[in-house]
Amino acid sequence: MLSEGWDAKTVAHIMGLRAFSSQLLCEQVVGRGLRRTSCEVGKDGLFEPEYVNIFGVPFTFLPHEGGEGSPPPPPKPKTAIEPVLEKQEFEITWPNIIRVDHIYHPELHLDEVQPICLDPYESVTQTEMAAIIAGKPNPAALSEIDLKEIAEKFRIQTIIFETAKRIYNSEKPGWKGSEGLFLAQIIRLVDSFIQSNKIVIKDDLFSRDPLRHRVLILLNINRIVQHIWNGLRAENTDKVVPVFDSENPIRSTGRMRTWYTSKPCEYTKRSHINHVVVDSTWEASEAYRIDKSKQVGAWVKNDHLGFSILYNHRGVVRKYYPDFIIRMQNGEFLILETKGQDSDLARTKRAYLQEWIKAVNNHSGFGLWHEAVSFNPNDLSEILKNSR
Repeated sequence: MLSEGWDAKTVAHIMGLRAFSSQLLCEQVVGRGLRRTSCEVGKDGLFEPEYVNIFGVPFTFLPHEGGEGSPPPPPKPKTAIEPVLEKQEFEITWPNIIRVDHIYHPELHLDEVQPICLDPYESVTQTEMAAIIAGKPNPAALSEIDLKEIAEKFRIQTIIFETAKRIYNSEKPGWKGSEGLFLAQIIRLVDSFIQSNKIVIKDDLFSRDPLRHRVLILLNINRIVQHIWNGLRAENTDKVVPVFDSENPIRSTGRMRTWYTSKPCEYTKRSHINHVVVDSTWEASEAYRIDKSKQVGAWVKNDHLGFSILYNHRGVVRKYYPDFIIRMQNGEFLILETKGQDSDLARTKRAYLQEWIKAVNNHSGFGLWHEAVSFNPNDLSEILKNSR
């Protein structure tokens, strides 16, 4: 009975063969045919329309197209992407880590941190004070940031305490000693960093005027927080330990749910998944060469696998999805990212990936893991050769 719950996403026709006792039942039955089969967007950035043919169900409750005009276009052919039982030997498993905890030294230092460069023209000078309308900010709700009011409200000591508080609360690490002692050390290190010459301001007007200097630091507080936080972790971490998902500590290619796509696909030989979905010419070339490489034992494109790494960029926590997971012939693992152009965001993602790998290797229960970035198609052979 369609009214009892239905999760099939391939329903194309629904026919009512008995009387409907309630309006709600009609809505439930119609809803069984409206499970979207694809979340791919078209050239206009919108989902492609999908249709279901419904017969014998009264539609007085729902606006709908009548019988006039041409029928809707047929859906694009879709390929089922799923693991193949015959290729079980190429299954890849990995730890499902929800975060990486840092165990710090009792005494904190911040000696090797690099200077940070602030540009007034790249700083936030507007704030959105109302809801988004139709996916875009409401221009009527934009308001200018009052720089003079900010400078009067936030003294340099206030900025130092706010920066220290955000760093302290960033990941709630496992302190070895008194938490109050660590907070005091962070305040001292932040004070020293902000008062030093390691904050480089490009514009002379902002660098010479103490008021503008303070405002610029406040407008870039998230960047400064992350910069100091990265330096603290790099210099003071005793060890990193993985924290696993208690309900699902291990994931694998064999547990990937079947999904459908209308994008171009290529058959894979050494992947547990039947096809690799082609998102770009470069990615297709990399996938082909990985599949043919003699150094590769098994591989998979990280698409609908559930493998992600949390990272923090400018105060916002997001998920990072590396491109490929490769098991080399010697049993070691390689996480490969294809990146045409390096950037501050890409380097941040890479730093969190390196921490993830360090934590997994410290655990020593999942083999030896490495990471690499392919900046152009010509460097892939050397990367795979060095990862054996």
